[in-house]
This record gives sequence, structure tokens and C-alpha cells, in this order.
Amino acid sequence: MQNQEIGLSEQSKPRGNSSLRSRRAVLVGSAVAGLAGALGVSLLGEKAIAATGDDNKNDAAILNNALFYEHQAIWTYSFAAGKLTNTQVGKAVLALGLRNQNDHKQHRDVLASAVKSLGGTPVQAESSYDLSSYINQKEGNIDSDVNIAKLALALETDAAIAYTLEAAKLKTPALIAAGASIGTAEAAHAAAIRATFKALGMNLEIVPTAFVSNDNRKSWVLTV
Repeated sequence: MQNQEIGLSEQSKPRGNSSLRSRRAVLVGSAVAGLAGALGVSLLGEKAIAATGDDNKNDAAILNNALFYEHQAIWTYSFAAGKLTNTQVGKAVLALGLRNQNDHKQHRDVLASAVKSLGGTPVQAESSYDLSSYINQKEGNIDSDVNIAKLALALETDAAIAYTLEAAKLKTPALIAAGASIGTAEAAHAAAIRATFKALGMNLEIVPTAFVSNDNRKSWVLTV
């Protein structure tokens, strides 16, 4: 499948030496973004003011990087929605995707305010984002309803993992605590997608392992 068929953008390709490591580490977008949503803008602003200038810069950079991937998550669900069929499977995937996307939109809005409260400038959404690292590793695709759901599952699984990897890098204690709690929401997204597969007749465990981490990521993701 050529890049132009899935709306890829050169400047939106994953950053870092290893695409897999980059996805998990930088997909704080779907992860740490939820921190702001959990705390609320006003409380986050108070905590930001209480932090030092260097801490604010550190946290703003992490959250702004998160915002980039919130934009990506929102775009992915919208883009994939146009590829779904009007079948029972397509409708089930669409319904779940819209619910997940709504969470990401709320994360995006509050995250942008959080970045501003920390003295940063929120990154803007791009016209398209690169999904090739997932597609090339057969962790979903956009060529069928089932494969679109598998792509969403891989993205949400990486979001849950990113909470544990990136939230600990934040300097503001309230953000770190919120990151640990919001990580469960991203894991819930992944579990909900797996539950949809099960409801459609696939024989699998909705929650396949006791943890969501790099070590057991393969147990959560479904390949094409």
C-alpha cells in the first residue's frame, strides 16, 4: 500500500532511531494528554504556577509532544471511519471508534490549555499522520473493518504503555499521579476494542494479561 493511499505526511513520521520505541515513548499523546483532563484546567494551572520555571518547561515539552499525538489519534479515527463498511462489523467498529475519539478530543482541548498554562505554545494539528509503522508490522490496516479495529487496538495499547513510560518524566507531582490513573483509561480503550472482537465471535480474552507493558504488548495487539 502506497503512502498516498493512507494520507501520510513526511513531517509527521515517528521521531527517533527506533520506530517501535518511538511509538511507545512518544505516544504520550494518547496517554499523558489525559492527565490534564483528569485534573481540570484551573487546577493544572495552579500546579503549574507552583512549579519552577525549569519544571514548567519540562512538563510543557512532554505535554506538547502529547498534544501532537492526540491530534494524530483524532485524525486516525476520522480517517478510518471513512473506510468502514455499512455492515454489522463496520457499524460496531465505528460506534466504538467514535466513543474513543470523543475522549481524545477532550484530552486535546484540555491539554492545549495545559500547555498554555505552563508557558508553552500548543502544537497545531496536521492535515495527515503516518500510520506506516503499524501497517508495516501488520498491526492493523485500513483495508477492512477488522483490520481497522486492529490498528486502533495497537494505537490504544501503545497509549496505555506510554503513560507508564512518560508520566514518570513529568516534574509536577499532581501530573505524575494523574498519569498513573489515566493510564487505566487508555487500557480500557484497548480492552473495549478486544471486547468488540469477542462480541463479534472471535475467541479471545478481553484482558489477556495482568499488566499492559512492553513485555506483554504482543498479548494485547492483534495482527493482520
